[in-house]
Amino acid sequence: MSNADLAALKAHMAENPGAVIETVAHERGVTPRAVIEALPAEMVKIGGGADAFVSAMQDIAEWGEVTLIVHTDDGIFETTAPLSPGKLGHGYYNLTEPKGLHGHLRHERCGGIAFVERPFMGKSSAFVAFLNVDGGVMFKVFVGRDEARALKSDQLARFRALAAKIAA
Repeated sequence: MSNADLAALKAHMAENPGAVIETVAHERGVTPRAVIEALPAEMVKIGGGADAFVSAMQDIAEWGEVTLIVHTDDGIFETTAPLSPGKLGHGYYNLTEPKGLHGHLRHERCGGIAFVERPFMGKSSAFVAFLNVDGGVMFKVFVGRDEARALKSDQLARFRALAAKIAA
């Protein structure tokens, strides 16, 4: 990406921090990671990768009910439930609960973990984006909301502590 394109992307994200990351990436011909990195610095921290994947997922599994989103060109899939603690086996990070979200994640393809706090649709939001080695988003895990639709304070504290640990 040229310096001019990067500057334009940073200006766009500063003016529109709640823009849908995947949409901006598609419109500008860049990776979702580039869009996340273009957010104002106070809104994003990035660190880790495959080395931090398991510890991040196991920490998040202790947060309680969260929303996990997978955004593809063909749809946006969401599930709201506690995450399975998971474990490594046969080359995958396996979500072990038999009900709810379960499956097998290629943790070795994790190229970074982004911690994003930004406005979205008029509300504060906080999510962990697991970024793949190609600059795409594997999936996002959003801090849950309470009955008043505010971010759950206990989860937000865990989110920030995990960000400090991984993206130090």
